[in-house]
Amino acid sequence: MIKIGMGYDVHRLTRGRKLVLGGVNIPYEKGLLGHSDADVLVHAVIDALLGAAHLGDIGRLFPDSDPQYKDVSSIHLLRKTGHLVEKNGFSLMNADAVIIAESPRLAPYLDRMQSNMADALQVHETCMHVKATTHEGLGPFGKGEGVGAMCVALLKKGSEGPRGIQGFEV
Repeated sequence: MIKIGMGYDVHRLTRGRKLVLGGVNIPYEKGLLGHSDADVLVHAVIDALLGAAHLGDIGRLFPDSDPQYKDVSSIHLLRKTGHLVEKNGFSLMNADAVIIAESPRLAPYLDRMQSNMADALQVHETCMHVKATTHEGLGPFGKGEGVGAMCVALLKKGSEGPRGIQGFEV
């Protein structure tokens, strides 16, 4: 059985916070406002995985009303999500994500983001793809007020075969 899930997240940029995307600290004068480290990319990936596995969403699994998740690393939450998805009989075949941000320039960090998330999910790096785009100056993203991310994940249910697409020719 193949299942597809979609995730989306957005957070406001603010001074006095670190900018963390895909578990990478990115030098910038602002960071994302949120209960955890506010890593919108990882949050979108988590929601895509949970949606495909029919396991709810990030807010139900890791509520911002719970003090144990205050300032927690979203990569840690992704690792926990990966274990839950696997426990429910699913394996990640592919995840494709996009970050929406006018600045800073994210291209130099994309490979590390992919690697961090693939490592957290214990899948081959080719199972995780991340790209970035701008809003061409339009709307809140284009004005630099926030950062958003979207992700689509493809899961396979069943124990046969390798995790992710390891061993497959591309």
